[in-house]
Amino acid sequence: MRSPTRIPNPPNGPVEHSPHHPHDEPSPRPYPNPYDELGTLAGPEDDPLRLGLRYENDEDPDDDWSPPVHRRGGRGRRRFAAIPITVKLLFTAVFCIAFALLADRCAAMYAEKQAQHKLQQQLHLATAPEVDIKGFPFLTQVFDKRLEEVDVTIPDVAADRVSLAKVRAAAKDVRITGDLPTSIRGAVIGNMDGDVLLTFEDMNRELGASQVKFSDHGDNSIRADGKLDVAGQELRVEARAHIRRQGDRGVSTDVDGMLLDLPGVATYRPGKHEGLRLHRELADRISRDAARAKAMLSVPAVVDRLGVPRGTVKAALHDQDRLHKLTGAPRFVDKLMKVNLVDVVVDHPWLLEKVGIDPKLISGVMSLKPPELSDRLSLAFKLPKEAKDLHLRNVKVEQDGIRADLVGSDLPFGDTKK
Repeated sequence: MRSPTRIPNPPNGPVEHSPHHPHDEPSPRPYPNPYDELGTLAGPEDDPLRLGLRYENDEDPDDDWSPPVHRRGGRGRRRFAAIPITVKLLFTAVFCIAFALLADRCAAMYAEKQAQHKLQQQLHLATAPEVDIKGFPFLTQVFDKRLEEVDVTIPDVAADRVSLAKVRAAAKDVRITGDLPTSIRGAVIGNMDGDVLLTFEDMNRELGASQVKFSDHGDNSIRADGKLDVAGQELRVEARAHIRRQGDRGVSTDVDGMLLDLPGVATYRPGKHEGLRLHRELADRISRDAARAKAMLSVPAVVDRLGVPRGTVKAALHDQDRLHKLTGAPRFVDKLMKVNLVDVVVDHPWLLEKVGIDPKLISGVMSLKPPELSDRLSLAFKLPKEAKDLHLRNVKVEQDGIRADLVGSDLPFGDTKK
């Protein structure tokens, strides 16, 4: 609202009408200006200029007025302009480094994919291996055509009768032929070290065909437990296989400690420690059955191995009470279980039927030769021919399988012609 303008009075007071003008009526007395009264009440500290108040027509030559800026984004630009130049340079450097890192990793990943494809082709692998190129930055290695280290993991490598569960290798000082990362023709690996693993799970599946189970037996040997079908009966087979290196590219086993268990009847050990010994269950039945006991005591070879005087045995064969006293002794069953009946049943085949043993079963068991059994329980593997320059070292048995160190140097891979 516009403030009223004060009309000042002449210096000599208000103008009065001259009496010489009769037609003019006397002027009324002017009303007092309220702003004059307010001005008299205001102190020097309430000066409108000091309070920052101005009337509409007041002008201050010292004020440099400019219209307000309403353009969008102006405040953001002013804030960015206020950032120090050092911070701007630092931000730019960080952005460039991040972009370079991303480009370096993308190139490395592409090269890894190429290497996986080449390995799968050359080694005839069913699945692609895992390749991890070490060292940073990767692009400087590309220009030099020399990689510091490349880690390779290959699953399920066929090796003779079995498949190696995992082959891991660290290739160092890899010299590239071709152009990275797009056209790799081959490489020469300065040196390589790693290991191969043949798991018991794979051995059970591929060698045992669900009939033989392999496990760690300690002392760098393997325990084999399985089943065989002999004369229509299922026998339990137990053996121990010692691990040994075959040349510098394979692993094989020597099987010993073999045992065939005829449930409830006897155990048979083929080979140089061969023996046929009765189970406690059958020995107990013989000791309680007079007819079976007499059949066993009628063979002099058995009597001698029992350590019973022949006179005592002869008297027992003709006296039922003496027979019960002899066969009922606590130590008789233990002694009978220790008697090796291999040659006895060969010389007296009728004895088997007399004591309650199926002659066909014993004949079938004893016809199994150690080489045949060992072939069923033995295991071996060799490195594939495609990896002809690799060698095995330090073969050992672990809880999950057989592990061997893998070494090699100056290994050509692919087309190494420059």
